[in-house]
Amino acid sequence: MAKMKSKWGMPLLWINLSIVLVYFVLLISDQITFGKSLLHMFVFALIYANITGILGMVALGAVARRLSLRDPLAPILVLGVVICVAAGCLVAQSLLIVIGFLPSQRFWFQYFQTLKLAMPLALVFGFGAMVHGSLRQRVQTMQEKLSEKDAVVARAQKLAAEARLQSLESRIQPHFLFNTLNSISSLTASNPQRAEQIVGRLALLLRASLDNSNQPLISLRQELDMVESYLEIESVRLGEKLKRSVVVPPELLEAKVPPMSVQSLVENAVKYGVTPQSGRGEVSICASSKEETLYIEVRDTGPGFDLSKIPSGHGLDQLTQRLDTLFESKAYLRVAQRGGNSTVEMILPLS
Repeated sequence: MAKMKSKWGMPLLWINLSIVLVYFVLLISDQITFGKSLLHMFVFALIYANITGILGMVALGAVARRLSLRDPLAPILVLGVVICVAAGCLVAQSLLIVIGFLPSQRFWFQYFQTLKLAMPLALVFGFGAMVHGSLRQRVQTMQEKLSEKDAVVARAQKLAAEARLQSLESRIQPHFLFNTLNSISSLTASNPQRAEQIVGRLALLLRASLDNSNQPLISLRQELDMVESYLEIESVRLGEKLKRSVVVPPELLEAKVPPMSVQSLVENAVKYGVTPQSGRGEVSICASSKEETLYIEVRDTGPGFDLSKIPSGHGLDQLTQRLDTLFESKAYLRVAQRGGNSTVEMILPLS
């Protein structure tokens, strides 16, 4: 019973907390005004979200735990989300009519209007929840199978999976979701094409958390594609406050790096180097090589930090462990202050 409460409790809490905070963001940004109509909209949203969410957890939960994005049956999950949202909205609207919150006139018009808003968000965040569940299952499986015989290989895979899990969780935690939702909401009326692009970027980020999951190294090109999606989303929220640049020679794009390595450095730069600043900030990424060694530098205009004081479990601490596991003493991070900028440099063998 306790396990069942935990299994259902957290997803339902996330659903309701998401609705509350989304409406709070819309309210303080003057996109909606407080009043009786707002309370009605809020009740509608809670009913729609909870009925659709419960239906999705019942219908897709068992399947999502057994499939990964590489499985040929993965498109069935996407189809399942579409069916669950359509059915959930139908049940929710029928319930609202029965209890008197909605008139029965124009039933189908209201239904399809609701689907237009609910479907893209459900696809993005439902897909993210499936990926998150699959990642968590992988981490647990790796922990169970860890043995002395393959300790080095298993440790590298486990750290890589944990890094992707941590990155994915940072994207489906409330603050990131609400920032992204608010960005999409603000663009919907003024620039719907841009809003659609941001939804696509978010979906790519969620999927990238599982791509190449069985490989300890990926190409720098793949890593930079993921970084670009992240920076594109953050540029909508931060606007002109975030300036970014990437300078990587074409011949280094196929060099191998640990998944989520450059991404971790860039997220750290945006969160601690640019966001706290009152004025404009900049994040720059550059790569170079010398004598079979690859140098990747992420620089920001923040105050900098001491790598030795990074707490255990932090993204940079995990990255340091992964570099040590994969390359031993041949790979490491180096932090410095150069010209008033904070610089984190990742040094690893060129391969």
